[in-house]
Amino acid sequence: MRVKKIILLLICVTVFSTQTIKAKEAQPEKCIPPAKYPDYSTMYLGEDKFEGINRKIFLFNSGLNKYILRPANILWASVMPLYGMDRIKGIYTNIQYPKRLVSTIIQKDFKATRDETLRFLANSTIGLGGMFDPAKSCFKINPTDEDLEQALCKCKIKQGPYIVVPGFTGATTRDLASKVLECPLDPSLYVASPITAIAKASMILNKTTYMQPLSKMLESTFADPYDITKKLYGIEKYIKTKNYDRTDLKESYEKIAVTEENTNAELAQNADGAASIAKIEDTNNSSFLLNIEPEKKEEVLKADVELSEYNPQCPLTDAMRTILFNVENVNKSAWSEMSLWNRSFDKQVKNANISLFEDREKYPYRYILQKEKNSPIAILYPSFAENSNAHHNLMFAKILYDEGYSVIFQGNPFHWSFAKSMPQEYHPGLPKQDAQYLRLVSKKILDTLEKKYECKFGEKILIGTSMGAVDALFVGNLEKEDPQIHFSKIIAVSPPVELVFALKQIDKFSDEWSKNIATTQENAAQSASKILKMKNNPESVAKDKLPFSEDEARLITCFYMRQKLSDLIFAIENIPVSKKTDFYQKFNNMNFRDYSEKYMLSSDQTSLEDLNFDTSLYSIAEYLASADNYKIYHSLDDYYVNTSQLQKLRELSREKAVYLDRGSHLGFLYRDEFLNMLKNDITLKQFTSSTDSNPQS
Repeated sequence: MRVKKIILLLICVTVFSTQTIKAKEAQPEKCIPPAKYPDYSTMYLGEDKFEGINRKIFLFNSGLNKYILRPANILWASVMPLYGMDRIKGIYTNIQYPKRLVSTIIQKDFKATRDETLRFLANSTIGLGGMFDPAKSCFKINPTDEDLEQALCKCKIKQGPYIVVPGFTGATTRDLASKVLECPLDPSLYVASPITAIAKASMILNKTTYMQPLSKMLESTFADPYDITKKLYGIEKYIKTKNYDRTDLKESYEKIAVTEENTNAELAQNADGAASIAKIEDTNNSSFLLNIEPEKKEEVLKADVELSEYNPQCPLTDAMRTILFNVENVNKSAWSEMSLWNRSFDKQVKNANISLFEDREKYPYRYILQKEKNSPIAILYPSFAENSNAHHNLMFAKILYDEGYSVIFQGNPFHWSFAKSMPQEYHPGLPKQDAQYLRLVSKKILDTLEKKYECKFGEKILIGTSMGAVDALFVGNLEKEDPQIHFSKIIAVSPPVELVFALKQIDKFSDEWSKNIATTQENAAQSASKILKMKNNPESVAKDKLPFSEDEARLITCFYMRQKLSDLIFAIENIPVSKKTDFYQKFNNMNFRDYSEKYMLSSDQTSLEDLNFDTSLYSIAEYLASADNYKIYHSLDDYYVNTSQLQKLRELSREKAVYLDRGSHLGFLYRDEFLNMLKNDITLKQFTSSTDSNPQS
């Protein structure tokens, strides 16, 4: 009877999927004018015909996950250590062998069929039913993540529309049909007993626990979780159907080897060994590196610090080396991230919020305090559009905490949550205005924490990266004119000297990228697959090198920057998350210049040229020239600045500006040369070694 029900359900879903596809073929596609920049949701999943109802069900599912499933996952992760969860995950993966077997046979991928069979036999015996993976560790047979949706794709079955199912998730009709087809291939369905049911429930609960960190990140990081979830789903499915998840990162390193050699040859032409390079604005030239013209060599800046054996690739790829900025034991724990017993540094950081303006959302921030509450404290301003969960924030916080500081994590004004907590007429982008609100937030947090813990913080320092570095310097200027927080030191890492110039650079990258929209679908999927492999297998990443070509790095950078801009405008315009919207059709024809002209220009400014001075570091030249409580770190090949700007900054800041010869934009954070200088800047010589550095309970 159980098998009959499954077959009947299978027939119903298959018929529904077929009829949907036929109806789609019978009706003419709605004519949507091509956009300047690609829409990944449409690119991978087609038109979202049921967006209105999908969004409503998505919100329902999000509530279901947050208030019912997540508490169960937390309980499970607090009962089962991470080691046990990994063993259960291995068993669950192993018993899904029939699904992978049938899929590879239908696709006539007999090498994968052989490998999966050998893996199943090895892991079922030597690996104790899949608890361990000797097939990979001992016999070097890598897994292939296959399912019947890939087989249906191989059989030319169209994917159908995107549908969000109550209590489940979003999927195409082809994917939903494949899930039903896989039911007869699940061995646990043929054994009906209480023990089997408990085991099955445990495996499902174990699986969903691994998904919760991503779910929480999407909720807090993106203004429209529905849209980004749909994009990620579409890209992931495309990667799997094209088998990009099977390729080895070694192939990527080999492909970029020639480009790397050319770049090193260009840099080697500099007689003094410094990275004296200039950014060019010729969009017909695909390279962002150019030797300084001979007649200007006398003006070439000298690097204060040389990064030995940095092995540069290209500025865009080098900037992505920020992912290599990791501090030991930040996330180390024997328990899952969802567990109540996880006491890694990241989990000890507290989440809080403050109310700043009536009828506006509360502002979220994070903090961690020393046991000695009167300790010095550091405030962190992250890069463009990052929130308080930014990767840089956490790494800097661990360094600072180990040096004896309590730490406050703030977000960047370009992050949508900041805009939501500010007055409705506020639009980020004007550093003087942004700095006023950031300082207001910083002071309110400090006052709140001092009142809550009945303490008085000691020395206060401020550290900012990228756009956050610009904001930090503008806050320093405000403090000089009207001291309120009394920062003893401000450290600015890679601040764009001219904000308008930096925004133009982003648009330039995007315009180069948009010229090849025809190949974007393939390139984006291949780039995303590399990111996933790096995340799942960090050991596969070569030291001081990333497996991305210049084009791939440009595509990733543009996707990231445009996604952040999309979130900000989505929040500014108060777009409802529960209703169908044409926002993205409009946004995909916008760039940063459009944002600047619409949201940043005031009545006193008529063009971006007028705006340029007010948003540049030149507007606080007096502070930079006279103050002695700040330090600026920059690299000579940062693509958000040019040589002329760095020269002017050096004239203003003199010895307070330290230039590195390599590293692009923040791509030197992980290097010992920078970290040693940073630690020297923040060393608290006046504090004794008796300061307890255990976090608050």
